[in-house]
Amino acid sequence: MWYPSTVIEAPTVEPVTLVEAKDHCGILTDETDFDAQLTRLIKTARAHVEQYCNARWAEQTLACACDGFGDLARLSEGPLKSVTSIVYIDAAGEEQPLPVEVYQANKDGLEPCITLKHGQAWPVIQRRSRVTVTAVFGGGAPDDVRHAMLLHIEDSFMMRENAERGDWTSLDALLCNHRRGA
Repeated sequence: MWYPSTVIEAPTVEPVTLVEAKDHCGILTDETDFDAQLTRLIKTARAHVEQYCNARWAEQTLACACDGFGDLARLSEGPLKSVTSIVYIDAAGEEQPLPVEVYQANKDGLEPCITLKHGQAWPVIQRRSRVTVTAVFGGGAPDDVRHAMLLHIEDSFMMRENAERGDWTSLDALLCNHRRGA
């Protein structure tokens, strides 16, 4: 079982730029009155789309904890860029880093996993302890996901209200193929 992830390093680059958001909202590039609001809406749109898709679209470092090595067969986050470390509590109760020679990261799009390398075995862990994966996730948002973000930004900027609950929106249509199972 996976537990909620902790952001170790927040995104420094958003999938949608301020210039793109201004263009989509019909605001001139040299007009700066709405920059702070649009910057906030860009972050909000990304957060919404990430939650909706259960995927990270801006590169960020996360710590993800699970109950055991078997959970690594399907990571709780995706897409995976790189694994920074895997730490576990050994049978004696000591925190240990898992050597990189033991595992390999399979970066299979939205369904990444960590598997054993040939001839390796998972170490014995202490009962009821956690395995923590620290990794870089996100980046490379597809064009339709970026467009969904722009629609969300425009809707939030122009209308400042949401569609009726239960209505299927353009945002839903663009994002439905990028959702990861929970």
